[in-house]
Amino acid sequence: MPLKKRESSQEAAGRAPEPLEAMIEALRHPDPERRWSAARRLGERPGAAAALAAALPDEADPRILEAIFTSLIRLGGESVPFLLPLLRSDEAPLRVGAVEALQAMPAGFAPHIEGLLQDPDSDVRIFAVELTRKMPAEQATALLCRMLDREEHPNVCAAAVDVLAEIGSADAVPYLERCRARFAREAFLTFAISQALHGLSRTAN
Repeated sequence: MPLKKRESSQEAAGRAPEPLEAMIEALRHPDPERRWSAARRLGERPGAAAALAAALPDEADPRILEAIFTSLIRLGGESVPFLLPLLRSDEAPLRVGAVEALQAMPAGFAPHIEGLLQDPDSDVRIFAVELTRKMPAEQATALLCRMLDREEHPNVCAAAVDVLAEIGSADAVPYLERCRARFAREAFLTFAISQALHGLSRTAN
């Protein structure tokens, strides 16, 4: 029986790429291995972000969800418009995955961060605060300080204080002091602010 000639790497590289439509269709395949493989390979195909994001709500396999989010990160800026709506999802894995994916592309979400920090939904504002951790410290500090002066929800303020304690500068001090005065009855928040102020004063010295 004649041996089958092994395909050379040059021959494999010369094959026509798998049609994008077929790879997208595989995201719905009953076989989880087929879905996982398609999710990974679509990260190399510009224009696939919409299909990857559309597959997220119906996918229950954590391994495949991770592959989809990884591919969305690899596709970069084109993924951002499809990740932002997931911050409002009722499904925690989708919200967390979207935040982590967006954090990996700070230049992509930067044009949207002001709007997110003013979103009517306090949960979205908290997620937006988390995103600022990955921005340049000076830019993030300025954004969060402005937000503190207008924010009415103590939990959102607490999230901002936590980030400022980590990456903020002495410029944040007057904003933190005004926030502490406004929320004087919120013991957990005033304590967090006092701790942040102590840390920032030590940094300044």
